Amino acid sequence: MVDLAEKEMDNPTFRSDTVLSDVHLHCPSKRHLMVRLNAVGQPVFLSCFKLLWSTEDLASGKHMREIMTGGEHRCRSGNELRDKDKSNIKKEGELNSEGVEALLDDDGDLEVVRRPRRASDLEAEGLLRDIVCPVILMKGKEDAFEDEERECTCSDVVKIEHTMATPLEDVGKQVWRAAFLLADYILFKRDTFRCCSVLELGGGTGITSIIMGTVAKRVYCTDVGEDLLAMCEQNVALNKHLMEPGGGEVKVKELDWLKDDFCTDPEAPYSWSEEEIADLLDHCSVIMAADVFYDDDLTDALFRTLYRITHNLRNSCTVYLALEKRLNFTLRHMDVTCEAYSHFRNTLNDLENLQDGKMKYTVEPIKLDFCQFLVYERIEQL
Repeated sequence: MVDLAEKEMDNPTFRSDTVLSDVHLHCPSKRHLMVRLNAVGQPVFLSCFKLLWSTEDLASGKHMREIMTGGEHRCRSGNELRDKDKSNIKKEGELNSEGVEALLDDDGDLEVVRRPRRASDLEAEGLLRDIVCPVILMKGKEDAFEDEERECTCSDVVKIEHTMATPLEDVGKQVWRAAFLLADYILFKRDTFRCCSVLELGGGTGITSIIMGTVAKRVYCTDVGEDLLAMCEQNVALNKHLMEPGGGEVKVKELDWLKDDFCTDPEAPYSWSEEEIADLLDHCSVIMAADVFYDDDLTDALFRTLYRITHNLRNSCTVYLALEKRLNFTLRHMDVTCEAYSHFRNTLNDLENLQDGKMKYTVEPIKLDFCQFLVYERIEQL
């Protein structure tokens, strides 16, 4: 957990139970501004995450047509250089007959050819990713906030309030890579999700639901904890301009996997109305979850919730699960293992093999060769 007071913001310290997401290290914003302290005293930051193309361009299908016709920005692995970069290497690194790079400046000094900066999939010209380490600024620097506001008002930026480090029980307040991966898939398969009714389980900061809200008719973004849900609701409000062109909406609701039913207490924040439950069960055709498989008990609870909800849906449903396989050295095995992922796969197999005479589940992997629409680092463990 981050042990910070506002007057000590320049010197964060991390305790042994700290969980830290590295997504914010790779986001294109120039700074991270502390906007407030949340209910448990954690500093909350505002980050701007770059969309490679604006939502208006995506809505028009302009760049999708370029992709499908094999234009310059086609899908590749994250480690592959763009064709243009490769041609630049050849031009800049021409060898003379003696095999020495003939690159001299005006004074005759040898110029060192530096390796070109690598680009993420489909990064457009001028949008190469800079790895930016977080610089923590004191709340109250009004000029910095004004600069950030000007920087974060266009249609190609997603604004997210989040924490940078938390204990394990609060990891939903951070931003994780699998949420970006699922968001990429949503934007790549926009027509698949257009006008759908969607449920997200463990929505956290809400970034995937917000992206889905640019396409779908209605998204129920769910999680537990009033503080987290308030942060999620704030993020939905910050990005309302991205969803308005398509008429989508995101509703933030509580859904506790450890309980057997929806919270309908009218006095409880983020509870469900009977109309909302009916709407979900009558119209939901997509369920999604990103980076929620890190604890075996919670994984079991999630699959019980999945079964309960899908069992009550009027229509068939597709569930999209995205995760990052996290490797850890364990004393029990004296080896590097991925126990949380192994338990997830075993539970998924159990669901697929379930025979209750009413439900049939089919599991299919999705190839990760789809295009990248958000600026982040796509790694092989995703």
